[in-house]
Amino acid sequence: MRTPFVRPFRHRRFAAVVKQSFMGVLAVLFFLSVTAGCGWWKGSPVRGGSAERLYQSGYLNYHDGDFDRAIEAFMRLQEQYPLSDLALKAELGIADSHYSAGDYVEAEMTYLDFVNLHPTNENVPYALYQAGMCHFRQMNTLDRDQTETRRARESFEKVVSRFPDSPFSFMALKRLRECEKRLADHEFYVGYFYFKTRHYRAALERFQGILVHYPLVSMDYKVGYLIDETRRRMAEEEEKSREAVTEEGAPSGGAVAEG
Repeated sequence: MRTPFVRPFRHRRFAAVVKQSFMGVLAVLFFLSVTAGCGWWKGSPVRGGSAERLYQSGYLNYHDGDFDRAIEAFMRLQEQYPLSDLALKAELGIADSHYSAGDYVEAEMTYLDFVNLHPTNENVPYALYQAGMCHFRQMNTLDRDQTETRRARESFEKVVSRFPDSPFSFMALKRLRECEKRLADHEFYVGYFYFKTRHYRAALERFQGILVHYPLVSMDYKVGYLIDETRRRMAEEEEKSREAVTEEGAPSGGAVAEG
């Protein structure tokens, strides 16, 4: 004979299990939402997300080295929330992402756009400094063309002159000295090449230019020595040239005797 309490008991037990499972799922979802900073928002950002969520997505992807996704998140933030304070940070985030990815041309353009669009923003010294670093990272060795070094120097000079009290001014000054040292070393390298190949006039111009254009670089002793040595050799060559001309213009002994 069936007891009338068996079926209701089974229903109550089944309901309890379902309820327990549902609460477990809710707990997992809550845990994921709380630990969003640990990676839940790092995927491709969803259009329509909040400015904060898009910025965090870009931030986390950037620090994970996924610069393409970081740029995507920051760009979406700019598109969807152009008036948000985070949009300005996103603009620098895009530039920083390009810079860290080694795309220095695009990074410099983005930094300079920020400077031109927001000339009074507190991050302008940083943007100008980073624009200089885009050239600094592309500097060639001292035996190659130094165009990037000169451009880096120009950018750092702007930071120092426009924002002398900024922490980035002190950083720019340090980089500026490194640029001047590289340029001076390049001039010395070329000048010494001319010196060894006996192109003394060209060598002298290079050595003298170092003292004029890079007075803060500690090369006075060896450059001064080479200037003196170059002048001495130039004088010797001029003396030999005069003696050769004199010998060529002198009449031969036989011609005198015949006269």
